[in-house]
Amino acid sequence: MAHPASRAAGALDGIRVIDLTRVISGPFCTQILGDHGAEVIKIEPPGRGDILRSQGNIVDGFSWYFAQFNRNKRSLTLDLRSEAGKAILHRLLEGADVLVENFRPGVLEKMGLADETLRQRHPRLVVGRINGFGSTGPYRDRPAYDFIAQAMSGFMGVNGPADGEPMRAAPPISDMVASQNLAFGICAALVRRERSGQGEIVETALTNGLIGMMGYLAAEYFATGQVPARTGNDHPMLYPYGLFRASDGEVAIAPSNDIMVERFLRALDMLHLLDDERFADNARRMVHREALREILTRAIERRSVDAWIAHLNRAGVPCGRVHDLRETFDDPQVQAQQMKIEIDQGELGRIPATGFPVKMSEAPAAVHRPVPGLGEHSDEVLRELGVEEGEIADLRARGVI
Repeated sequence: MAHPASRAAGALDGIRVIDLTRVISGPFCTQILGDHGAEVIKIEPPGRGDILRSQGNIVDGFSWYFAQFNRNKRSLTLDLRSEAGKAILHRLLEGADVLVENFRPGVLEKMGLADETLRQRHPRLVVGRINGFGSTGPYRDRPAYDFIAQAMSGFMGVNGPADGEPMRAAPPISDMVASQNLAFGICAALVRRERSGQGEIVETALTNGLIGMMGYLAAEYFATGQVPARTGNDHPMLYPYGLFRASDGEVAIAPSNDIMVERFLRALDMLHLLDDERFADNARRMVHREALREILTRAIERRSVDAWIAHLNRAGVPCGRVHDLRETFDDPQVQAQQMKIEIDQGELGRIPATGFPVKMSEAPAAVHRPVPGLGEHSDEVLRELGVEEGEIADLRARGVI
């Protein structure tokens, strides 16, 4: 792993980010910024740090859960309830480009960091924030976690089998989407700042991010006034499209238009089904979906998943095996795309992590710092601010760092 001073410049090289976030929404955003070259200083409470440090699988005091969202950062412990801690934060902000926080609305104001104060003292600063429901409206003060956002956004309402209960996505999708949205918003604000010289306040909310993903489901509701039904693994507007049972497992098949459906049926040697008035077009196939499912399943279950994947790919029909995570990370395409990487954690050795989904030709994302220990860089960061050794010792003795 290259030393930070010798690494290739990333797209955000030279951007300094002060990270006040914890758990997932926020830390994932700042990790994205760090992956693309930004200098990220993660501020954590002295003694306990980010709550994720004590969650998940912990090996020799190291949380792999925390590691997944906190590479490419330095850790500074700082008591932001103390006046000395707030003073240090303001000194950090004087040389910073971005501040990211995920407190509930109003918390920064209580710390003396209201939006107007930040604008006056740090006019070029881009402030990025994530919360549950947004900073306006009747729910602004409610606490929220991913599960609540999935429930209240309508996301759970369209997931799950038709005859079953609403179903959440297994990953904390609202945290991840909000973080990605915020990273994009921060980058947009930095571009604007280059033109105007002005900072910006950028906000995303867990619930808003999932609502923004509802896409064609929301479009159908807007057009018809009908609430979309849960359809499990079936597509709500297309058929055949979904999981089909082969002789040794399930195969995902996704012919998304009439041309693809024709390819699919030709590959099954069942093109004659389009002459059946029940299946002649998508609207009628949706009405008679169960009858068509029974016919197709009888044909598909005669061969293995691998046989169908090879055959359908040759025919130009989108398809794939349903992978568990072991199969995903063993897949040669995933390996070719470097979606599993390793981080050199010193005494802990090299630990695996998910890779970089955004590929850039000239300034690629990279690991240039391992996951930091709690307060590992406190002295280093304070020295860079010009804090003398005696003052650092005094701050530590008083529990400020």
